[in-house]
Amino acid sequence: MTALFSRNVAALAPSATFAVAREAARLRADGVDVVDLGAGEPDFATPKLVADAGIRAIVEGKTKYAPTEGILELRAAIARRLSLLSGGRPVNADHIVVSNGSKQSLFNACLCLFGQREKVLVPTPAWTSYPQIVHLARARPVAVTGDPEWSLKVSVDDLARACDESVKGLILNSPTNPTGAVYTLAELRAIAEWAGRQGVWIVADEIYRQIHYGLGPAPSFLDLPDELLERVVIVNGASKAFAMTGWRIGFALAPRELAGVMNALLSHTTSGANTPAMWAAAEAFGNDAVQAEVAAMTQQFRRRRDYLVGRFRSELLGTEFVDPLGAFYLFFRVDHVFSAKVPNGTEFCRRLIADEALALVPGAAFGDDRWVRLSYAASDELLRAGMDRLVREFARLAAEKAA
Repeated sequence: MTALFSRNVAALAPSATFAVAREAARLRADGVDVVDLGAGEPDFATPKLVADAGIRAIVEGKTKYAPTEGILELRAAIARRLSLLSGGRPVNADHIVVSNGSKQSLFNACLCLFGQREKVLVPTPAWTSYPQIVHLARARPVAVTGDPEWSLKVSVDDLARACDESVKGLILNSPTNPTGAVYTLAELRAIAEWAGRQGVWIVADEIYRQIHYGLGPAPSFLDLPDELLERVVIVNGASKAFAMTGWRIGFALAPRELAGVMNALLSHTTSGANTPAMWAAAEAFGNDAVQAEVAAMTQQFRRRRDYLVGRFRSELLGTEFVDPLGAFYLFFRVDHVFSAKVPNGTEFCRRLIADEALALVPGAAFGDDRWVRLSYAASDELLRAGMDRLVREFARLAAEKAA
């Protein structure tokens, strides 16, 4: 059957995170009391100032085609926000290309930069779409395994071992999905310096940058000197920090020539992003009052993180997890309860939803099936119920293994 289709999609696989959401929805429709902690989507409403701006744009008739690269008001607001987040460094709005969500910006960057017989390094565990996007560019993703002793992050030495003359790119995500790990500024600098020496492009996915539990936003490549940014593309968007997942607004900040090529690509594929959504996003990035709501959401995520970490440390002793410093995920190891009946994380998650109606995402989706991802973008009630169910399942599987 697959012979009917183009080689462009030969390696394509459906999103595992969407598959979990579909299964949870199916069970819920059958009347099952499902707790779904699989989705990577803020459970907060879009800030009212932002939503009102989108409504106002519709009422005012701002519903026509917009410039392919995005309306200037939004690009200027993004440039100003990025400048403020990085200590006032200049950011040129002409280097920003808006897209239909940050995933499209990632795709556009990869399609414009990489091609056949070229390789792109992907630190693993990694968000499920990175390898698929690289495949769609007809390049080859190369997994670089992170160190468990280092929150599953990769070092320059790890990258160097995986590098050869075919490697043209690196996709780096911080704060990281699925682990919540955050690269320090020193680590980013070392990676940028290494990439510069190798002539490797960095595609930096910083969509979770403002959801950070340290001081201020998470470190960014934009915090580095200009000479280290000549082959760096910054990808971000409105989805996570502003709870605007359905508005579908992302962007790439790239060197001028690459930004022009990405804009040309957009002109022949999707054209510009949704016009009213861009006006809403301009409010999100441009209105300083909205930042107070971002801070409040981040504080809620921090409190939830602390609750989950506390329960893991008190009730799931011996279960290894990455201490999340950003984003809203807890990534934990489950191979200590593996058995003949439950040999991997995928089967662990199948058992979990069958036994306890708790939906989590197996680590296979991110490149390591010894682990499982839990999203705490959910209410306190759901998190309590989810943890109760998870503790029971661990006890059940431990007893089965010992029997």
